[in-house]
Amino acid sequence: MSNLNLNKWRMNRRRMLRGLGATVALPLLHCMADIPPATKPKRSVFIYIPNGVNTLTWQIEKAGPDYEFTEPMKPLERHRADITPISGLHHPMVLGKHHNCEKVWLTGANVPGDGGAFRNTVSADQLMAEVQGAATRFSSLETAIEGVSLAWSRDGIQLPADRNTQVIFNQLFGVEKDSTETIRRRLGRRRSILDLVADDAKRVNRKLGSEDRSKLDEYLTAVRQVEERTRRADEWLNIPKPKLPADEAAKLQRKLSMAEAGEYYRLFYDLMVMALRTDSTRVITCAIGSEGGTSGIPEIGILQTRHGLSHHNGDPEQLRRLTATDAFLVEQFSYFLDQLKAHEEAGRPLLDTTQVLWGSGMAYGHSHGNANLPTILAGGRALGYRHGSHVDFNLPQIGRYNVADAGAHYRICSRPVDGDARLSNLLLTMLQRVDVKVDSFQDSIGPIKQIVA
Repeated sequence: MSNLNLNKWRMNRRRMLRGLGATVALPLLHCMADIPPATKPKRSVFIYIPNGVNTLTWQIEKAGPDYEFTEPMKPLERHRADITPISGLHHPMVLGKHHNCEKVWLTGANVPGDGGAFRNTVSADQLMAEVQGAATRFSSLETAIEGVSLAWSRDGIQLPADRNTQVIFNQLFGVEKDSTETIRRRLGRRRSILDLVADDAKRVNRKLGSEDRSKLDEYLTAVRQVEERTRRADEWLNIPKPKLPADEAAKLQRKLSMAEAGEYYRLFYDLMVMALRTDSTRVITCAIGSEGGTSGIPEIGILQTRHGLSHHNGDPEQLRRLTATDAFLVEQFSYFLDQLKAHEEAGRPLLDTTQVLWGSGMAYGHSHGNANLPTILAGGRALGYRHGSHVDFNLPQIGRYNVADAGAHYRICSRPVDGDARLSNLLLTMLQRVDVKVDSFQDSIGPIKQIVA
């Protein structure tokens, strides 16, 4: 397979001087000044599904390497050696506060009771972006097939997500219509406006009460994010975007919609793979949809939203349809893993340097149970993972599953069996695998030793 990782166009000053036969030092040019040298990529992708799953047909009933995939998970059979299904994880700070599941899936922020003011914290992907994104054009890429972004800044402000595939393509690979000088002048004007906004805010801030000051702080955080993106865009102006072969570019610019959901999902996944292949970014989040409303899937004969299906009240037909949508989503995820395996970098599959977390902040939607979260970790062999087993934090205490008793199984998905089995433990593990220097993340107790070599 062709390798489109374009680190090769990054040139240090010594190599440039040698190539020119120069005997005197060139000035440090802008295109070489602020961008750190390329490092060995360690990548992370987070994919969120809303409203949980049909836990009665999802639950793997045996731990260890000889587990059997359940019906909706069978598309992952060919990836058995590269994935780890995990049962029994939960966010202690989120239990029983279901409307915040998607907001805190990657943050684990403490969610107050009803009526309490909520302020999010930084998401794990953004901590990774600070380390692994320093040498890439985009420190992170936020996408959403439907719904909103999964990424939150250090100030607890939600980052915007792109839902238009053409916009994503143009951002990553599109040719700029204007000259570099024109774009730089535009960026300069933006910086001037941001400076004026910041100065005005400082003057106003002294006259505000605490509540208004808090709102202004949130606004200024958003301004600082724009400032950072402006600075980064300016630094990369003199470095051309990766140029794709014509057939690859055409494939990534197809106009699709949820009416052809399978192809539409795969187009998002193809864009994500190409962003990783070209080292345009090393951190990606993708929301499949939101808890409040995700479209049906007409091509498999299901028109109901995922939210509606998840509120099944035990109806067999509703449960069958929910299982069918679970299987559909797993099939698209399996395609994504196919593509990460198909493309090689330095003699090994791209999947080996990419850790992928696929899951939900809710176990089952009908009663908003958010323990025993559906969770699959994939890839990252070069990051030190070992796969091939079902890691289960429930079985040591319950002995066996009895999904035939729906009520009993739903209780497992509402109240955690093992209070120490925390999703933050998994996020901490992932942070450490990509060189983020942390000993804890939110309410984590420690990394999950069962999944690392």
